Amino acid sequence: MSTPLTLEDIWKLFQETNHLFQKSQSDWERRFQENERLLRMEREEREKERIEREKERFEREKERIEREKERIEREKAREKAREKERIERAEAERIFKEERAEADRRFQEEQAKARAEADRHFQETERVVKDVSRQIGRLGGRWGEFVEGMVAPACETMFAERGIPVHKVHPRTKAKLPGNRHMEIDLLVINTTAVVAVEVKSDLKIEDVRWHADKLSEFKEFYPEYADRQIMGAVAGIVMGEGVDRFAMNLGLFVIVQSGENVRLANDLSFVPRIW
Repeated sequence: MSTPLTLEDIWKLFQETNHLFQKSQSDWERRFQENERLLRMEREEREKERIEREKERFEREKERIEREKERIEREKAREKAREKERIERAEAERIFKEERAEADRRFQEEQAKARAEADRHFQETERVVKDVSRQIGRLGGRWGEFVEGMVAPACETMFAERGIPVHKVHPRTKAKLPGNRHMEIDLLVINTTAVVAVEVKSDLKIEDVRWHADKLSEFKEFYPEYADRQIMGAVAGIVMGEGVDRFAMNLGLFVIVQSGENVRLANDLSFVPRIW
């Protein structure tokens, strides 16, 4: 049989149980406090990390705001530059329009002056043309005088001095061939063995010299009565362009030039004429 419990046993048991409970509670409280401390430290660490992250976020946001501010400043500067450019362009267009209007006005004035001047020149030109026409008329008379009064009479002496005796001088000879071909020679200087065909111009040009030389190559066809004679050529002019005399001499032609009131041969004594 078991021994029955007494009050004293129960009280001891209660005290032991209470002691164990208090000890357990103390251990629990100590662990709780430790857990609380650890949790608090963990929370503080997390809070510290959060604060650091927030601080980093704040710095990034600050940098973003600074960049945005710089972008806005740049945009404002660009807009200011564009506005300045628009103002300057508008001012330039205004000045250009004013200058163009002024230029148009001056152009119209110059055109009016030019038209007035042109009218004056036209009237002056008409007067000059009339004077030139009168002079040409007189020149035509002088050309006839030049041929008949100076060149023709001088041919006998000039060509005789070059060993070409002159028997006849025929002014203005004309010849025709079938096919509407014709030839006109201003002067024919003739002897029994030679003929000198002379072309006379008021203003002798290179084209005239070349044309006369071409005529000489057909001379005997138009004037067969001189087929047995030596054909030579000469050119004469009241006015003679630069280099015309040398060109004619190079073609083998005599060159007759005016010298005061007379005419003379410009060829030197060593000149040998071409024979056609």
